[in-house]
Amino acid sequence: MSSGSAIRGSRVGSSPMRPDERSEPAPRREVRYWCAAGHESDIRFAADVVPPETWDCPRCGQPAGLDREKPPGRMRSEPYKSHLAYVKERRSDADGEAILAEALAKVRQRRGRE
Repeated sequence: MSSGSAIRGSRVGSSPMRPDERSEPAPRREVRYWCAAGHESDIRFAADVVPPETWDCPRCGQPAGLDREKPPGRMRSEPYKSHLAYVKERRSDADGEAILAEALAKVRQRRGRE
């Protein structure tokens, strides 16, 4: 009787070989970033890639830059907006009333048939 595994002896997350057995990792280099809060982050990139000017600090989430003396400024924090607030930015009250009237007409029509 089958246990349901496609390959006998395999499990979720297993790999066919260890990474160091038949492969060699790509060449990398470490780039150091600093944020306005003074956090220092070492980020690894492929050796042939040009590192970005800014990177999000893994500790505080603020932008971090390559220059220790002049890190980028803090991001402006925006207050939380609900779904309704975003909808109100896109549609006027008249648009909302028209959409509601259309939806109610469809519901009334459907109920009249049933």
